[in-house]
Amino acid sequence: MIKQFIKIGLVSISDRASSGVYEDKGIPTLKSWIDSALITPVEFVARVIADEQEEIEAMLIDLVDVEGCHLILTTGGTGPALRDVTPEATLNVADKEMPGFGEQMRQISLNFVPTAILSRQVAVIRKQCLIINLPGQPKAIAQTLEGLKDEAGNIKVHGIFAAVPYCLDLLETAENPMPYLETNEAIVNAFRPKSAIKKSA
Repeated sequence: MIKQFIKIGLVSISDRASSGVYEDKGIPTLKSWIDSALITPVEFVARVIADEQEEIEAMLIDLVDVEGCHLILTTGGTGPALRDVTPEATLNVADKEMPGFGEQMRQISLNFVPTAILSRQVAVIRKQCLIINLPGQPKAIAQTLEGLKDEAGNIKVHGIFAAVPYCLDLLETAENPMPYLETNEAIVNAFRPKSAIKKSA
């Protein structure tokens, strides 16, 4: 039986946003992009927390093990500063690392700034959940998810979200079916091998 919705955790990691010094922009940016990119219904679980490794780890574990998220997107805390510990926390809760996501995010960002090589975003799998660290800047979040297009709308560099639906497909087990993600192709065209494509009901 195919699940009819996906549960997505959105986590903004920032000392200042979590303490109310300024308004968080990461979660609204993520939610807006997902709402436009996914046809599949979404249930969101949002959290804003400080740059504290133990707190981040506990939050990620809770979102997977208790909340049952299928996908978690974090934003913030991935640079070289001493307080940037999101990648360490993410790796500590992982069963498997998915290095291709981080490699592609940096490749996309290098089209805009040479300092993209300072970013340390990682992606991992915990149980049946894919966790992806995204950049902290709202514009960069959309760019890495969606990819780069030319003036005619043709893809120049693939965004990372094109690979997310099939990655989740591969995490399915007989006991725990996964949601089948369908995307708005005007925003992002999910790639699946022909054998993995299912027709909409």
